[in-house]
Amino acid sequence: MWNLRTNNKTSHPLLYGTLILTLTGLISRVIGFFYRIYLSRLFGEEGMGLYQLLSPILSISFSLTAAGFQTAISKLVAEITAKSRANHFRPLWTGLLISTPLSVLLTAFVYLFADQIGTYYLQEPRTIPLLKVLAFSIPFSSMHACVNGYFYGQKKAGIPASSQLVEQAIRVGCVYICTTHPALSERLPSILSAVLGLTVGEICSMLFAAIPLLFTLKGYRSTPISTTHRQTAVQMMAMVLPLTANRIALNILQSIEAVSLPAGLRNYGYDNATALRVYGVFTGMALPFIFFPNALTSSISILLLPEISENHALGKIDVVTNTTKKTIQYCGSLGILSMFFFLFSGRWLGNTVFESPLAGYFISTLSFICPFLYLDTTLSGILQGLGKVGHIFLINLGGLALRLAFVFFAVPTIGMTGYLWGVLACQLFVCICFLLTLKKDLHLF
Repeated sequence: MWNLRTNNKTSHPLLYGTLILTLTGLISRVIGFFYRIYLSRLFGEEGMGLYQLLSPILSISFSLTAAGFQTAISKLVAEITAKSRANHFRPLWTGLLISTPLSVLLTAFVYLFADQIGTYYLQEPRTIPLLKVLAFSIPFSSMHACVNGYFYGQKKAGIPASSQLVEQAIRVGCVYICTTHPALSERLPSILSAVLGLTVGEICSMLFAAIPLLFTLKGYRSTPISTTHRQTAVQMMAMVLPLTANRIALNILQSIEAVSLPAGLRNYGYDNATALRVYGVFTGMALPFIFFPNALTSSISILLLPEISENHALGKIDVVTNTTKKTIQYCGSLGILSMFFFLFSGRWLGNTVFESPLAGYFISTLSFICPFLYLDTTLSGILQGLGKVGHIFLINLGGLALRLAFVFFAVPTIGMTGYLWGVLACQLFVCICFLLTLKKDLHLF
C-alpha cells in the first residue's frame, strides 16, 4: 500500500486513489469553506443554525437508502474482481434495484409529512419548506452512492472524486445565482436557496458519475458466474441490514443530540435566537475547520475497505496487518500535527475567516479531538473491510451515548463547554475500542 518503489498507479491503486480523493477532497473543502463564509454572512449565525437543523434528516435518509449499499457494493465488487473476471456489475444492479424504490418512498414520506417533521421532530416550523425541497435529493443521492460504490470496488477513485467536485461547484453556483439574480432573490428566501443548491448539486453529480459508467458498459462482455441475482441480493442485504441499522441507530441518536443541544443551551440560560446562533457557529463554522484534514483520512478509509476486503478474501492477513500498522502511524501523526495547529491558530482563524470570536474558541478547544477523530475514520474503514460491522455499531453506539450524557447533564449546567468535553470523551472512547478490536484480530501490538 505504502511502498513507493514504482510510480505505476496500477501497482499502487490504494496510494494513487488516496491521492486523487485527497486532492479533490481538499479542493472541495476549500470551496466549501468559502461557501460557508458566504452563507454565514448571507443569513447570519442564527440562519446557519436553522440550516444545520436539516442535517439529521439528511443523515437518516442517506443511511436508509445509500450508505449501506455503497459499502456493500464496494466490498462485493472488490471480492469478485479479486477472485475472477466474473460479472462485477451484478452487485451494482442489485443494489440499484433495491435502493432506488426505497429512496422514492422516503422522498414521498419526507415531502408529505414535512409539517410534522419540522414542527414536532426538529421543533422548528421554519424548516418545513426546506424539508420539501430537500426531499427531492434523496433518490439521486441513493443512485449516486451505488455508482460510487462500484467505482470504489474497482479502485477507480477518480470518478467519484470528480463527481464530488461537480456537486460542490453546482451547489455553490446555484446558490449564488439564486441570491444575486433580482427576480430569483425576491422569490426565494436565502436559506431555501441553499437547500435548492444542495438538491441540484446532488442531481448533477449523479448524472456526471453515470456517464463513465455507460462507457464502461459499452462493449462489456460478462463472464458467467455461479451465483444468481437472488443470491447476490442475499449477500448484499446481509451486509446492508447491519450497516443500515448501525447508521440509523446512530443517526437517530445524533438527531436527538442535534435537537437537544439547543434545548440544553436554553436551559443553561440562552434565549432561542442565541441558542441557535451558538449551535450554528459550532456546527457550521468551527467543525468544518476541524474536519478539513479529515479529507485525507476519509479518502484512505473509503479505499481501505475494498483493499482490506480483497486481501482478507485471499487470506493475506500479513498484508492486512501491515496496512493497518502504517495507517495508524500516518493518520496518528496527521492528527497530532493538526491538534497543535488548531490549538495555536484557532482563535485567529475564527476571527479572521468568520469574524466570530466564538468560532475561534470552539476551534481551539476542539483541536484536542484531532488525533482520535482522524484515527477513528480510518480504523472504521479497516474494520468494515474485515466484516466487523457489529463491532463498529456497538462501539459507535457507546461513544454517542456517552456524548449524549454530556448533552443532557453537562450542557444545562456549564453550557457548550460541557458539550466540548463530551465530544472529546466520545472520540477517545471510540478510538481505544477500535484499537483493542484490531489488536485482538490482527495482533497489532
